[in-house]
Amino acid sequence: MQQPKPTKTFTIEEAKRSIERYCAYQERCHQEVGQKLREMRMIPVAIDEIIAHLIEHNFLNETRFAQAFARGKFRHKQWGRVRITRELKARKISTYNIKLALKELEDDAYFETFDTLSRKRYEQLSTETDKYKKRKKIADYLLYRGWESHLVYDRVKELVP
Repeated sequence: MQQPKPTKTFTIEEAKRSIERYCAYQERCHQEVGQKLREMRMIPVAIDEIIAHLIEHNFLNETRFAQAFARGKFRHKQWGRVRITRELKARKISTYNIKLALKELEDDAYFETFDTLSRKRYEQLSTETDKYKKRKKIADYLLYRGWESHLVYDRVKELVP
């Protein structure tokens, strides 16, 4: 029978340096940092001290994280406001910071992306003959990506009369 592998223990200073690198690499939210520290087997008092240190030295900033998250998910994954909001809430980001993050999305780019995405999906379904199935598939695709339902249903009616 194998013995369990001994886990590395960290001093508070070692953990601070490690988490500073973790935060410098990419924007992180408080929840991700707390989870990482728990994985490092840090005690709650040490976790609080390290998170306070990160905030004080600007390694950890929820507003900056939320804004970067919204911009990135919109540009790269083409998510709508609904999906971005849901994902930020799941990361326990405040409503105030979510509103600031959504302001990062310019309306022109937002509607242009929505238009491109809906047309692309419509063209992918060119072999679908049943108009109701086609409407449902387009709507499901756009709703899953987090676009507002009123935009989606108006667009579907427009694309598939």
